[in-house]
Amino acid sequence: MPALRSHARLLVAAAALAAALPLTGCSALGSLLSAPEPQRDEVTQEVVEEGQADVFALRVGDCLTMVEGTEVDAVPVVPCGEPHSDEIFHDFQLDEGEFPGDEAVATAAQDGCLAEFDAFVGLAYESSALDIGWYVPTADSWEHLDDRIVSCTIYDPAGDVTGSLAGAGY
Repeated sequence: MPALRSHARLLVAAAALAAALPLTGCSALGSLLSAPEPQRDEVTQEVVEEGQADVFALRVGDCLTMVEGTEVDAVPVVPCGEPHSDEIFHDFQLDEGEFPGDEAVATAAQDGCLAEFDAFVGLAYESSALDIGWYVPTADSWEHLDDRIVSCTIYDPAGDVTGSLAGAGY
């Protein structure tokens, strides 16, 4: 099986703005500098147009094209009916408190994502050809944006897919 993908959310900040805003304005800073929300269907909330999405705007069911790098702030999203590499299949929140460290966050992400794999795919992870990855908080996004969300991704190492991998059974 290929190596698991792990991406940390990147807190995007301009030095001048960061210096100008007091710490209580950090969430406003994140909002000012973030990429736009993807265009979604008003009823289903599915992505309806290809574009860039703020990594904080990703939702379960979103299909995307994976970007290389260990820290990202925006992700290319597409309607799931178009070829894509990854799909957000689960998300969950980490416990409050001090940032536990990158290794502890990665372990929690792996455990949490693997726990939901079978229910989503219809086959145990160990028997599947599919693999998982995740987007996790960084120490900066944890501290400044109260980021505790892990977004689990699923992908086929053989290449792009069209449609959802829900119930794929392989």
